[in-house]
Amino acid sequence: MKIDLKSDTVTKPTPAMLEAIMNAEVGDDVYKEDPTVNELESRLAKMFGKDKALFFPTGSMANQAAIKLHTQPGEQLICDKWAHVYNYEGGGASFNSGVSCRLLDGNRGMVTAEQVEAAINPPDFYHSPLTSLVCLENTTNKGGGACYDFTEIENIRKVCDKNQLGLHLDGARLFNALVAKNETLKQYGEVFDTISICLSKGLGTPLGSVLIGEEALMKNAMRVRKVLGGGMRQIGFMAAAGLYALENNIERLKEDHQRAKELGKILEEQEYIKEVEPVETNIIIFYLNETVLSQQQFMQKLEEKNIGISAMGEGKMRIVTHLDYTGEMHEKLINFLRHFN
Repeated sequence: MKIDLKSDTVTKPTPAMLEAIMNAEVGDDVYKEDPTVNELESRLAKMFGKDKALFFPTGSMANQAAIKLHTQPGEQLICDKWAHVYNYEGGGASFNSGVSCRLLDGNRGMVTAEQVEAAINPPDFYHSPLTSLVCLENTTNKGGGACYDFTEIENIRKVCDKNQLGLHLDGARLFNALVAKNETLKQYGEVFDTISICLSKGLGTPLGSVLIGEEALMKNAMRVRKVLGGGMRQIGFMAAAGLYALENNIERLKEDHQRAKELGKILEEQEYIKEVEPVETNIIIFYLNETVLSQQQFMQKLEEKNIGISAMGEGKMRIVTHLDYTGEMHEKLINFLRHFN
């Protein structure tokens, strides 16, 4: 039995999702003639209370398109030092949009309104880049699935309004945050100018992200997606998976969260573990006590037992629970962690 907890991107479609994919009505999405894609975009725009939504093949492309829509070359965006848009998108902000990133030292990937305000360059000081965008991430990936307090997001919105800055949300795992914090999509739609959501993580589809926003920004989104190579044809097969996921796979995220918390508690009890960061959603970040067990020894033993997790550098180890992680796998992993030898 393979237990793959490297990421929640490793899931495969369920039989019911496969049936939805196979039965999808499709067309050419480049011509906006795919009815299933159009339905998915319309539904998500309405769910967030926004004007428009656009389907993208990847979350990185959706985020990079958002940055392009908000900025001009030579400008600067503000984000946390662990932000996905800075760390895991191949330098796309500089390559695609010609913008630099002002990195903030936040808490587990989350920044405060006070930090954002202090990082804004004076708009009339032409020696420094013009600050034009703030990018937040919720939940935070490298921050271990941490969730923002929504009041802090509202405070950041006020800072953006005061300084005429755009506000984008990398919501790759936003549904995890919504389930954990009992928040609503409309709340997020009211605060952010643009939002990217990923369908292929906790929601379990094979691919796809959606960028959602106001008409004034989104009117050029199709052009930017084309420039980035994101035009697709009969992609309604994947949009059908997204529609199925929205209807069936959101509430079940609670199960992923519960299992992650149980694993975090087990890890905290082990002598070979130095630290476990707080577990809020489906990501567990922990550090080994290297005087007892080296990372190489730990990863080798996991491999022998056919268990996959991520080593993120700087001693950071990551486990991510997901749709394909069964109760049987959960019991096996708990037993392994408790009796590690």
